[in-house]
Amino acid sequence: MNSTIKLLDLAAKKFGNKIGYEDEWEEISFNELRKKAMIIGTKLVNQLSPDQLISPVIVYMPKNIKCIVSYMGIQYSGNPYVPVDSNIPLARLQKIIDNLNPGAIITDKDHIAKLEDIHLGKTIAYLYDDIVEGSIDNEVIESVVQKVIDTDPIYIMYTSGSTGEPKGVTISHRGVIDYANWVVETFGFDNNTIMANQAPFYFDNSIFEIYGCLVCGGKMVLIPEVLMMFPVKLPEFLEFHEINTIFWVPTVMINVANSGALSKHKLPLLKTVTFCGEIMPNKQLNIWRREHPDCLYANLYGPTEITDVCTYYIVDREFEDSDPLPIGKACKNTRIIVLNDNNQIAKIGEIGELCVIGTGLGLGYWGNKEATKKAFVQNPANPYYNELIYRTGDLAYIDQEGLIMILGRMDSQIKLRGNRIELGEIEKAAACIDGIKRTCAIFNLQKEEIVLFVETPKEFTLRKINMELLKYIPRYMLPHKLISLENFPHTANDKIDRVTLQKTYFE
Repeated sequence: MNSTIKLLDLAAKKFGNKIGYEDEWEEISFNELRKKAMIIGTKLVNQLSPDQLISPVIVYMPKNIKCIVSYMGIQYSGNPYVPVDSNIPLARLQKIIDNLNPGAIITDKDHIAKLEDIHLGKTIAYLYDDIVEGSIDNEVIESVVQKVIDTDPIYIMYTSGSTGEPKGVTISHRGVIDYANWVVETFGFDNNTIMANQAPFYFDNSIFEIYGCLVCGGKMVLIPEVLMMFPVKLPEFLEFHEINTIFWVPTVMINVANSGALSKHKLPLLKTVTFCGEIMPNKQLNIWRREHPDCLYANLYGPTEITDVCTYYIVDREFEDSDPLPIGKACKNTRIIVLNDNNQIAKIGEIGELCVIGTGLGLGYWGNKEATKKAFVQNPANPYYNELIYRTGDLAYIDQEGLIMILGRMDSQIKLRGNRIELGEIEKAAACIDGIKRTCAIFNLQKEEIVLFVETPKEFTLRKINMELLKYIPRYMLPHKLISLENFPHTANDKIDRVTLQKTYFE
């Protein structure tokens, strides 16, 4: 199979008029999705500049079915799609356009006016309602699709680099094909699978559902974004839509667990609960497991640069609140190595940097060869032939059972008064304290002190917190300052916004 668009062709052939995707306004079958996508593909092939080898196309709309139709249509034109946040600051959008040099932007009436304040150059802006109307040129589409090879880019997702400049992670068709098939095989999905999509489309967790449904013929139901502000209502949504599968970031699962809604809404149809994006606290995971003990729970891990997920762990027992939760073993067609400080393969139990090898490896950062060379490097443990690895920047070790244990970011490891400290260990210990919903430990470099942020409705003193923490961590790891908040700020991906915390309280 040379491209992911073949997954749509097969889905339309096998599942036809079955509904594959549903949002709060409409639903669409696999046949209708393919038909509309081919119309878009026909128009793009005929109108994009033929002198460009590849013409990426930005999709600039709120999350809905129209976005999915656009992604598939862009693939029928032989080009990669670029999902962006519909609420993206215009200055950031301009940086993406400058880096990307896109052939076109597909948008809607509400957002096309905003593009008047953007320098588009030769980029053409299309209204979705216009580009989705017309006829299909099967001959043109077939000719384009046949030329695509599996190492060509399918999408480009922009993440913030350490410099603040957006970096366009470029992923291949082969990466998505392998990943989608692995998802379906591993969790036993079929055409009765109904997934509740939480992740924004510019966040790679959404690849799990978009392409997983193409492979198995299941249905993807988009959760209205406003509902994320009311976690107590999410189980009701799952119940109403007969959801049996979720793939959420831990923050959303934590909010639902803390709301008490799981005890009020039993979900007998729920079978598979998977999570990825942050470290999942055992305290809230155990609430889910106690309320819905018959579900399969899986902890998935992976950065954007490796097609969403590279390891997984099927949770097979209840962990103590202070226990580490494994990220498991490598996915199919993936290999994980841990490199120590000497760039050698770490021994069992030795901490080092987690590195990834496999077909899911990204093609690099679009238009940024320097950043690509730093992150995607030759495997130092292989002197025999060229073998690229992705250096994740995450600290990990492999235990005696061969399970990978994640400790946090390398940049969250500090050395204070001669002691090496993992800030993630402090967060995990603090999360065990009753009354604390979430935790975040940040090192204030200027004052050389560890600041512990806790999300809680209760009043805690630093002394009380540290007395509890001494049950789990040594004295030299205790925080020097405590800041209690009713609610943490969040990024657009529903992760804790550590940058905002640091800027607000340290600068």
